[in-house]
Amino acid sequence: MSQKTVFLRKEDAEKGRRWFLVDAEGHILGRLASRVASVLHGKHKAIFTPHVDGGDHVIVINAQGVVLTGRKLKDKVYYRHSGYPSGIRATSAEEMMKTHPERVIEIAVRGMLPKNSLGRAMLRKLKVYRGGDHPHEAQRPEPLDL
Repeated sequence: MSQKTVFLRKEDAEKGRRWFLVDAEGHILGRLASRVASVLHGKHKAIFTPHVDGGDHVIVINAQGVVLTGRKLKDKVYYRHSGYPSGIRATSAEEMMKTHPERVIEIAVRGMLPKNSLGRAMLRKLKVYRGGDHPHEAQRPEPLDL
């Protein structure tokens, strides 16, 4: 007598989604990103299914207060390419934190999600804001402990 494996259905996953609020002030970037990626993927749920987007929405506030350890602020470099010959551009982490601190968190979380259409769908549930205000009060987000 064998047990039947129970998978999460897409319809059930969409019904059971919750909203979480994370204050990034004083948290280390990698540790914050791995916890957020885990919640976006749905690994914190008992009915986790790898091929279904069963994760929850995550709102990250105070992105400018995230901490990079060691010499990463000076040494870490973010690259992007325009697609044209010699179109590569480099930005240091220090400059990125001054201009677009929310992108630092988005890039870190994106690297921890699946590299396919499922991962892109999970990333759409991530909302990152530079300051302490966010327009998602109507969703009644719950605080997420890190």
